[in-house]
Amino acid sequence: MTDEALETKVRSGGVRPGSNPGMRAHDSTPGDTKTEVSTGDLPDLETVQGVVALAHRTYLDVHDGQVADYIPALAEAPPDLFGIAIVGVRGRAGGIGDSTHPFTIQSVVKPFLFALVCEALGHRAVRERLGVNATGLPFDSVMAVEIAADGLTNPLVNSGAIAATSLAPGETAEQKWEFLVEGLSRFAGRALEVDQVVVDSERATNGRNEAMARLMAGHGRLYFDPDEATDVYTRLCSLKVTAVDLATMGATLADGGVNPVTLRRVVSPDTCRRTLAVMLTAGLYELSGDWLYEIGLPAKSGVSGGIVTVAPGKGGLATFSPPLDAAGNSVRGQLATKLLSEALGLDLLVSRPFEEPDPAG
Repeated sequence: MTDEALETKVRSGGVRPGSNPGMRAHDSTPGDTKTEVSTGDLPDLETVQGVVALAHRTYLDVHDGQVADYIPALAEAPPDLFGIAIVGVRGRAGGIGDSTHPFTIQSVVKPFLFALVCEALGHRAVRERLGVNATGLPFDSVMAVEIAADGLTNPLVNSGAIAATSLAPGETAEQKWEFLVEGLSRFAGRALEVDQVVVDSERATNGRNEAMARLMAGHGRLYFDPDEATDVYTRLCSLKVTAVDLATMGATLADGGVNPVTLRRVVSPDTCRRTLAVMLTAGLYELSGDWLYEIGLPAKSGVSGGIVTVAPGKGGLATFSPPLDAAGNSVRGQLATKLLSEALGLDLLVSRPFEEPDPAG
């Protein structure tokens, strides 16, 4: 939807989009998938590996969706790439397919960026300066800033993520960059590096984010030079990761802020809770309600084809497949995550009675 069309809707009183029945997370899982109920741990390793293999095999031949092309460098990704990885809070890891293929993190960086800033400033300060409520609008919406009475959005849309970047500790852009990339590397358990080709491609097409940052500065909702904050954010989105890295990062949020592979604390349990709350309400932008309705877990998607999903207290899972639906979410990733959520008993909202009722009534 164009900003002009959205402005017309705002003026007519219709701002928020409805449910999207075309979102692939609404697709049914295979008929023989048994839905398990959430427990306090992942199933045994053999079961996890079997379900991961099933998900990969089931959706490998799905060819729906289009590779993102609004960032020219991303358009070169082979559409047949498909990887799944899962890392438990005990440090057990597994992957299949292209789970170690490098790609740029893109918007999946946002919850981890938010967590680092939240840890540094405190959850009240970041809520007051960034906002935490879902906008119900696309990730790059300018209108989301304009229609908010206080100019606040949330840290998982572009405007809020750039604002979060501007709040990172440091007097200069380079100090902010060093603080953030070091923290993101601790989440991943290894030093992350930038894909310079993607950075250059994004900088050449970054006018919308730059304009949005200046608009937020005009609202008093950006806390550093807008052009420099946008550039740091752009570089963060261009960090190279794999599905295994994303699963490890998700598992760190699942494990109360301790990386289960390195056993190093990255953020506090309270910061994890706040981060997961925002992922639940805004991780898939205007379709976050659809995702929660079908999958029942906090998650974050990115236009390079990655999705990270967190099962608190259990682990992190990640998928990578470049073809996206119209909302910018990986098609195979949605399908595989739904199967994994059901078959591994990850859905936070599923329960069974402690005692079965007496059938005699």
